[in-house]
Amino acid sequence: MPRKKNAQSFEQSLTELQALVERLEGGELSLEEALGAFEQGVKLTRDCQDALNQAEQKVKMLLEKDGELKEVPFNTDLGHD
Repeated sequence: MPRKKNAQSFEQSLTELQALVERLEGGELSLEEALGAFEQGVKLTRDCQDALNQAEQKVKMLLEKDGELKEVPFNTDLGHD
């Protein structure tokens, strides 16, 4: 699946998100650090959701092509920044 330059893979984003959650749950962050971590977590969550949505669309296209598994082009430019 084509991705933007410098975009992390789904797995990298998910791993980073899990680490952020652990840090937030640890309760050792200052309010400013917690807000920054939360903001980063929201971005990572959106990135992961976009990747999952693209994968889901590709699977749907593969399955819906005349009942045969034929790959068709998928425009991944969804107008996101």
